[in-house]
Amino acid sequence: MAVYTDVSDEELETFIDSYDIGALTSFKGIAEGVENSNYLVHTARGPFILTLYEKRVRPEDLPYFLGLMEHLAAAGISCPLPVRDREGRILRELAGRPAVLISFLEGLWVRRPSIEHCAGLGRALARFHLAGVDFSMTRENDLSLPGWRALFDAIGASADGVIPGLKDTIARELDYLGANWASGLPVGVIHADLFPDNVFFLDDKVSGLIDFYFACNDMLAYDVAVCLNAWCFEPDTSFNITKARALLQAYERERTLTEPELDALPLLARGAALRFLLTRTYDLLNTDAGALVKTKDPSEYLRKLRFHQRVRSFRDYGLGAH
Repeated sequence: MAVYTDVSDEELETFIDSYDIGALTSFKGIAEGVENSNYLVHTARGPFILTLYEKRVRPEDLPYFLGLMEHLAAAGISCPLPVRDREGRILRELAGRPAVLISFLEGLWVRRPSIEHCAGLGRALARFHLAGVDFSMTRENDLSLPGWRALFDAIGASADGVIPGLKDTIARELDYLGANWASGLPVGVIHADLFPDNVFFLDDKVSGLIDFYFACNDMLAYDVAVCLNAWCFEPDTSFNITKARALLQAYERERTLTEPELDALPLLARGAALRFLLTRTYDLLNTDAGALVKTKDPSEYLRKLRFHQRVRSFRDYGLGAH
């Protein structure tokens, strides 16, 4: 979450008055994240999250994201729900941006996930994948191979100003992944961005999943690979195989990974690391210095990519043979 677009007191009061949630009492911007503008809004009925969708989010994708949240909630997945105004509308406009008010989810995200947190995440991810099986809408993953190449073209030689030699490193990895990328694996709805700050816990138990604005239809095992990158490395970027084992074993207690998925896991983990290396580099080069947003360090994902390049088998992630 972040704030790129400012909203005046008067604009927000008028906006909130169109909902049956009581009068506005306070609001503040949320600096975490990088994609949309987010505010914590308090009314007489309690807290809500207001999201203004910025330029990277296409308006035509919003029905997919919002419909998915409603579908998941109906399937028993704890996640925020879009709030309808008095006219039954979910998607609105505020300060010149598409805007949605969503329910507030109780819980905290953990900055240093434990083994137990990783296991909880694994279970929640598998249940999310199973709940999405009968979701009728589809959306292509625009941050897979073609999207990575487009980002690389946009970054160009500027990458070397972020990390020396980064341009050639990315070019070589794109060529490798383009020649070897997985196909024919089980496909479904994936979150695609299930980092610790998108998973809430209460008493060390998952209380809910948030931020579905990268969700799409792609290989389910790719989502697992994203989580290996996001949850199973320590602050010094050393890989914690015990956390990875806990995540994968918990996932498999809910949904068994197929042999082809397991065999592809090192490749998918490389792709996931490259994806976040690219987007972090792009954001670092293109974020407005005046925006209330914390840019993230691309070098973290360069180190993770190098780790996955050395992996030869899914067993290196802590799983035994099936």
